[in-house]
This record gives sequence, C-alpha cells and structure tokens, in this order.
Amino acid sequence: MLNKSGSYERSVGGTLDWWLIGCYFILVLFGVLNIYASIQNTEPSSIFALDTRSGKQIMWIGISVVVALALIFFFPPRLFDVISPFLYGLILCLLVLVIFIGGSVKGSHSWFTLGPVSFQPAEVSKITTSLFLATIVSRFGLEKRGFIMAVLIILVPMMIIVLEHETGSALVYVGFIFMLYREGLSGWVVLLMLLCIVLFIITLTSSSFWAILLLLAIVSLSDSVQNGQLKWWIPVAAAIICANCFIPAPYNLWAILAESSIYACYSFWRAFRGHYQGFRWATLATLLLGTALVLLSRFFFDNVLKDYQRSRIEVLLNIKEDFSGAGYNVRQSLIAIGSGGFFGKGYLKGTQTAYGFVPEQSTDFIFCTVGEEWGFAGCLFLLAVYGFMLYRIIRDSERSREAFIRIYGYCLAGCIFMHLIINLGMTLGLMPVIGIPLPLMSYGGSSVLSFTVMLFIFISLYRNERKYF
Repeated sequence: MLNKSGSYERSVGGTLDWWLIGCYFILVLFGVLNIYASIQNTEPSSIFALDTRSGKQIMWIGISVVVALALIFFFPPRLFDVISPFLYGLILCLLVLVIFIGGSVKGSHSWFTLGPVSFQPAEVSKITTSLFLATIVSRFGLEKRGFIMAVLIILVPMMIIVLEHETGSALVYVGFIFMLYREGLSGWVVLLMLLCIVLFIITLTSSSFWAILLLLAIVSLSDSVQNGQLKWWIPVAAAIICANCFIPAPYNLWAILAESSIYACYSFWRAFRGHYQGFRWATLATLLLGTALVLLSRFFFDNVLKDYQRSRIEVLLNIKEDFSGAGYNVRQSLIAIGSGGFFGKGYLKGTQTAYGFVPEQSTDFIFCTVGEEWGFAGCLFLLAVYGFMLYRIIRDSERSREAFIRIYGYCLAGCIFMHLIINLGMTLGLMPVIGIPLPLMSYGGSSVLSFTVMLFIFISLYRNERKYF
C-alpha cells in the first residue's frame, strides 16, 4: 500500500521473517515438553503448574513473547544504534556489581536475586555487546582504530565474566570471531585460536616443553615456507627436535626456552633490518605470545579455575577418571542418549530421564532427554531446526543493505552457534561441563528471555529495512 509520502509500504506479513519466527516457537515449545519430561518424576504435576519448572518456563515464554511483540511493533528499531553505548555501559556496571553483592550459585558470583526472581547480567551482556559492536564496526570498520575498539568491546565483559567464575558464558564471546571474520578479519586469527587450544591441551596432558617445541616447529616452518628456505628447515628442525628429546626434565624446558629466545632475537633482527615483511612480524608475535600462553596455562588452570572446573577438564582429557564425581553427568548423559536408539523410547518413557539419573537434566543436559525419548530422529530434527535458524539469520544479514543489521545478525548467529556447540559438546563428552544452556530449550528465565530479545531485535531491524521498497 502507498503511504503519505507516496512510497510503497509492505504489510506486516510481508516484512517479517516467518520462517525464523517459526523456528523460535518450535524450539521453545519443544523445550517445554522436554523440561516437563525431565522433571515429571520428581515434580509430579501438570505441565502448566507454576510451582514446577515446566510451568515457570511457560510463564517466561509468555513474558518473552510479549517483549518480542513490543520490539516488533512499538520499539523504534533505529534507536538501538543510538542507545547501544549506554546499554553496554550499564550492563558492564552490573557485571562488576554482581561480583560484590550477587549471590553465589555453584561457585559462580553472577546472579542478582530479588525474591523468587534471579537475574544474570552475563546473559544480557551478549545482547548489549552485539549491539555496541554493530554500532562501532559499522561506523569505523576493522581498520586500526575500529579493530582495537571492537577487540576491547569483546574482551572487557569477557574478562569480567571470567572473574565471576562463569567460564562457560565467557567462552560464548569467542563466537564474535565469526562476525569479525565476515567483516574482513584475517583467517590466520582463527587458526591462531585453534593453535592456542592445542597448546593449552598439550600443556595439561603432557608438559610445557612439548607445547613450546610444537609452537617453535610451527612458527619456524611457516617462516621458512614464506622465506623460501624450506629445504634448510627440515634438517635443522629434525636435529633440534632430536637433541631436545635427550635432555632430561626440567632442563629440556629451559633448553627449548633458550632456543625460542635465540630464534626470536634472530627474527627480530631480520625484521628490523627490513628483510621481513608483514607475515614474518606476525610469526614473531605468535612465538612470543604462544610461549607466554604455555607458561601461563598451568597457572590459569591451578589458580583461576574452580576445583569442579579442573576436575571436569581432567576427566575430559583423560588425565584422570571419575565415574562417580566430575564424570558422572557425562557418563549418564551418554547412557541416556545411546539408549534412545533411532526413534527413542517414547515421550515420558525414558528411564534415565524418569528416574533422575542425569543431574541438571532440565538445564545443561536437556539434549540427553531429547536423545533418550525422541531418539536419533528427534536429535536430527532438533539440529535441523537450529541449522535452519542459523541459515535464515545469516541469509537475512547478507541481504541487508545496512552494515549495522548485517553485523548484529552475525553476532547473533555466533552466540547461538557457540551455545549450541558447547552444550552439545559437553553433553556428548567432547567438552568439559561448564554450564551452558541450549538456546531456547533449556530451563531458565534469564536464558529464554535474553535469547528472545536478541533474536527479535534482529527480526525487528530486518523488518524495518524491508518495510519500504
């Protein structure tokens, strides 16, 4: 229809992404069914009873839907760009404040408790960080000033959340790397992140010596390939590796540190003389930062992580076995998923679920309920819904003519993807159990409300752009 200015205005039905909205309702309703299945033996009552987790989840979904409607029809989408710095600053203050006056839940100081209602600022911080990133990157790009600002916007709340001992929520911020990569960040950064993970694992499972030896080998290899001296690298590297293997511990660590220092000084001298260009400066920085990471990994593991977090990582990496303690959740989760077969045992018929063998099954381990009662087919359906939701978000982001909407959309997709990967990873024993909810599925008012707000802000922004054409 034509508006007063004479331009063509689409109807509401023609501007909303109904596929995305449909995925949302499938996930929240499927989540309620599985939450009820996970608690119906310990809290026998109607699925709608407000004194049960399923009833409370339905109440929070109702509140979330009202907020979603307000975001679409009453809140001016353009205002998000304007108020994002204020919202970001406000949540940062709450993140700091909760450390000192917040309640402690399982060793984490990240919750405000107001009577029967609990509020976790870390959940909301993903929204405000995404909005502020979209504002800054859309205005300044990722060239120097813009890149530094974007990194600080990500790291500041991430570090505060780590101080709250909410390691899982902090890991979600890694998902913003997908947005930065889309906006022009080098793919080498992603490889460096993978290298950091590998070095951390080798340090814990083997020793700092082997981690630094691997780092030195990778850095020198990339440098030799770039410099056209691969034929010299092979015999020299082989000789150094063999020589270090015969040095007893702990002297081998000091030896490899000395060798790394010599190589770093040589590389710096070559770079200073102008023989090296951009990439070689990056390899030098990788060597120095990687060595620092290896040396600090053990300190971080022993002094920053809580006892239960260390136990879970040690069980995951097979450093120790603990089938009754840290490994119990994962073991029972795998039993539940494996017993479901292809089509599952049937709704409300799962034995692992009904008898409460899996702790936290309505929150962190909701996926094992799906595996036991709905089987492989149900799991595949759930993953297909998540996959289609991510596809629609990325598709809408790419079709957007405004950088702010595109960047925010990729931030949203990155957060959902990280939650999905971490939750499934810990449920299947591929990652340590660090308390990450399955988006829109797991029980929790803060979680479902924050994901609803984050998703429908994007739907509102995209609808506003498509409104006129």
